[in-house]
Amino acid sequence: MRILKRAIELRLTCGRGPAGIAAAATYIASLLTDERRTQGEIAKGAHVTEVTIRNRYKELIQRLNIRVEL
Repeated sequence: MRILKRAIELRLTCGRGPAGIAAAATYIASLLTDERRTQGEIAKGAHVTEVTIRNRYKELIQRLNIRVEL
């Protein structure tokens, strides 16, 4: 929720599908909490493509200055 709140504050969600943003935030949270899920798993549950998650993920980690260890 903190990732989404910050993205909204910085207006990173404008013009983006809410499902894609939520899926990317879920993916980032899974990495940060060591509850790792694949982009494919999250994409299937969110009904978005893996490419959508990948693109939103890149935007969010860059603009929110989130460091993710893969």
